[in-house]
Amino acid sequence: MLRIRRYASGMAVTGSESASRRRAPRADAIRNRETIVDAASAVLAEQGTAVDVREIARRSEVGMGTLYRHFPTKEDLVRTVLRKDFTEWAETARAAAADAEDPWAALIDFYDQALTGYAHHRAIMEHFALAVPVPDPEGLGRLRLVIEELCVRATDQLRPGVTADDLLLLLVSLGHAVQITGECRPDMWRRLLRISLDGLRADLPPLPADISPDISRVPANSKAGPERASG
Repeated sequence: MLRIRRYASGMAVTGSESASRRRAPRADAIRNRETIVDAASAVLAEQGTAVDVREIARRSEVGMGTLYRHFPTKEDLVRTVLRKDFTEWAETARAAAADAEDPWAALIDFYDQALTGYAHHRAIMEHFALAVPVPDPEGLGRLRLVIEELCVRATDQLRPGVTADDLLLLLVSLGHAVQITGECRPDMWRRLLRISLDGLRADLPPLPADISPDISRVPANSKAGPERASG
């Protein structure tokens, strides 16, 4: 009887351990997910969010069933990829600014890096606008903190009245310029950036106080409902 109890107890432990192993993601499942995300990142950068997810499955060399298991809807996949890519984009721009000792050079480097990355990622172009929900609110928050820091560093070199909201809206506006001129004159935004930054220099008259931007009052469009991952 004692042997039976010990055996039964041992089976219970073994069964529990086996169930735990089954619940843990397998190495190939983790690898497939990473492959899908990497492929989706490249495709979304090239083609934007209108891409058919069958192209993502083809690039990642997995079946549609595998893609569905990881991302039941296209929206799930796009949101996951854009959150990662947006964070990396914002961090790259922050690092570029941090490397410059001169405050004005830091401001230029920030915009250069941010808009260069923006120009090479169609999906971020489509989502990084204050009129639509951004893919990574936390990433946008970090980006805003960087802009606020740049604004403080360059206080003596910035036109009186310029705020962090002005600098953030300038980034959004120049981002739209990248979209408009991207195919016909892909480097036009660099000229517009220099013109815009020259208008922020400290030797110009103060900006009118009654037209200070208030980003919190910019309306947000509603997003469409979930879309099946079939594209």
